[in-house]
Amino acid sequence: MGVFISYILLGLSLAAPIGPINAAQIDQGIRNGFIHSWLIGLGSIVAELFFITAVFFGVVHFLEIPLVKTFLWSFGAFVLFYTGVENIMSSKEIQFNEERSKDPFRKTFSTGFLLTISNPLSILFWLGIYGSVLANTIDRYDNFHLFLYGAAILFGLMLWDVTMAGISSGFRKFLTVRTLKGISIFTGLVMFGFAFYFGSQAFKLLMHFH
Repeated sequence: MGVFISYILLGLSLAAPIGPINAAQIDQGIRNGFIHSWLIGLGSIVAELFFITAVFFGVVHFLEIPLVKTFLWSFGAFVLFYTGVENIMSSKEIQFNEERSKDPFRKTFSTGFLLTISNPLSILFWLGIYGSVLANTIDRYDNFHLFLYGAAILFGLMLWDVTMAGISSGFRKFLTVRTLKGISIFTGLVMFGFAFYFGSQAFKLLMHFH
């Protein structure tokens, strides 16, 4: 039981650092409420489940190919840039009106999924983290325990998802329209920062081909 709880705590600590997903959750929670923020995180978790499965079955060796890495960095930069533009453009429409149109649930979920599935750092992160978990447990436990500890990490991620959704949606009650717009623009600029970094990594890899 103690080992299971330790992996839940690992999941919580993995989700805590501020990155594209947390920035998107804060933006959605403040603008559209709990469900939209939660769906961003849920989409991210589904993508991370793909990574965990890929690591488990050894598919990650395919990701070592330079051309594949270049594509991943480039696609990640595009997704982040597009999401940043959407955040900034939609900030103009923010108002305290419950009848205003909100992003469809499907679009919000897919944004969280795309932000994570297109993030090479997430792929390398899970290769290192879950790869280490496998290396640590594969000789000591059976497949059921490997699955159980993977599920514990995901449960920790889900706890953080709900926490972020609750905090960000709760804050919107105390903020003015001007502040909400400022936060939306700021999270968009955060996305641009990550997009620039991803793009520079893709450029560096392209230079190695010449």
